[in-house]
Amino acid sequence: MISTLMGTETCLAIQGPAGQLEVIAGEPQEEPIGAWGVVCHPHPLFGGTMHNKVVTTMVKVFQYLGLNTVRFNFRGVGKSEGKFDEGEGELNDLLAVIEWVQHTHPHRDIWLAGFSFGAYIAAKAATQFPVKKLVTIAPPVQNFPMQNIPPITCPWILVQGEVDEIVAPQAVFAWAENREPKPLILRFPQATHFFHGQLGELRSRLEEALMVD
Repeated sequence: MISTLMGTETCLAIQGPAGQLEVIAGEPQEEPIGAWGVVCHPHPLFGGTMHNKVVTTMVKVFQYLGLNTVRFNFRGVGKSEGKFDEGEGELNDLLAVIEWVQHTHPHRDIWLAGFSFGAYIAAKAATQFPVKKLVTIAPPVQNFPMQNIPPITCPWILVQGEVDEIVAPQAVFAWAENREPKPLILRFPQATHFFHGQLGELRSRLEEALMVD
């Protein structure tokens, strides 16, 4: 068990499809609402880990709203076993984490969030599992087949920086506007891909948006 700025968190290893998955589970900061928030990190081959600052900001948002949280390393990252699998294996990693939450804490709602590559994985999972809420931050719509993702029917927030140097903002906005149903789009006019200098704004706007049912 570790103590962090996000409160009490526990480092775990759970069984995944390609071996052990490294997981950090956290407790809510406020009165628990009986839900778990699972957060997916950016691309494994470009330095993405569960310790990414956008990921940990999203964890803080969920904990502030009364959710228990899980962040984890995809296969081949950190202490997670296996190797990168172009998104297919990583989706199975996420589904294994959700299954673990359901097994250890049954009858809890699942909220999903993902940043960059993790947004792609979270969005795919939201079409295969009854998710209560979904947050996708800077989804890589031009790098992965996000056009093929079926309709996302749960409440969904899409976050995009307008000066993102990695994910093309206009491509993201066009993709989102053509979705049916559409997500709630939060635009950040001064945010780059990693939200440098904008993490506080990201947190406050997401907390406000997610408090609205």
